[in-house]
Amino acid sequence: MAVFGKLKISILTVTMTTLVGCATVADVAGYNTAALNEDAAKSYSQVVSKASSQGAVDRTSSTAVRVNRVFNRLRPYADRANATSVPLDWQLTVIRSSELNAWAMPGGKMVVYTGIVEKLNLNDAEIAAIIGHEMTHALQEHSKKDAGQKILTGLALQLGGAAIQSKTGLSADSIGMLSDLGIDKPFSRSQESQADAGGLHLMSQAGYNPEAAISVWKKMEAVNGRSNAVVTLMSTHPNSQQRINKIQALLPEVTPIYQAAAKAPNGK
Repeated sequence: MAVFGKLKISILTVTMTTLVGCATVADVAGYNTAALNEDAAKSYSQVVSKASSQGAVDRTSSTAVRVNRVFNRLRPYADRANATSVPLDWQLTVIRSSELNAWAMPGGKMVVYTGIVEKLNLNDAEIAAIIGHEMTHALQEHSKKDAGQKILTGLALQLGGAAIQSKTGLSADSIGMLSDLGIDKPFSRSQESQADAGGLHLMSQAGYNPEAAISVWKKMEAVNGRSNAVVTLMSTHPNSQQRINKIQALLPEVTPIYQAAAKAPNGK
């Protein structure tokens, strides 16, 4: 454990001395907001086109209607929260699949799979928790920050890898694994927590009870059984109980927002 701890500190030290800001590094390397959004739009079009050719794009089922209704109700609040340098062209496609998943690309291109709604028997507020979470990934430009982080991590390994290998005898693959566990994955877990928090604010502003975010993860926990230390260490996502604890801590902050929205003339 002592060797592993020292290696982690060495990698982090090199990275931090180089660090100016992950998003700034991404900009310099050509991963700027406009370029990422444009590339994502092309990739998204290909994904939707392929799903359409397979008859998997769902526009008419009750699930698709509900998902789009929730999406459209959240969208104005997501637009208000946009602090990126360009407007987001929000698009959502519902794809019929058993997969328990939803995702967002840079620029606001989103997919929700019917499996996550139907297998978890989600109500509208729970759908809002998932959509708000994914919207926050786009609003916070997490893909752009990931690009910058990977550039910095690669540079750190180039600068420090040879010295670490000479002192420890570890292979380059071992050092790469340590970097993944010590830098990249905790960074991604922090993004997931940030997306949870942003999603709570969006759904509350739209008049959806933020407590529904807790029930989503309880349902996910029941299906996946992911709440154990080994899985958490190796995963880019916090385990379900960790997420629930953090969401519960944020409820006093977002519940008044929800209550005010629910009392508004058009609140639901």
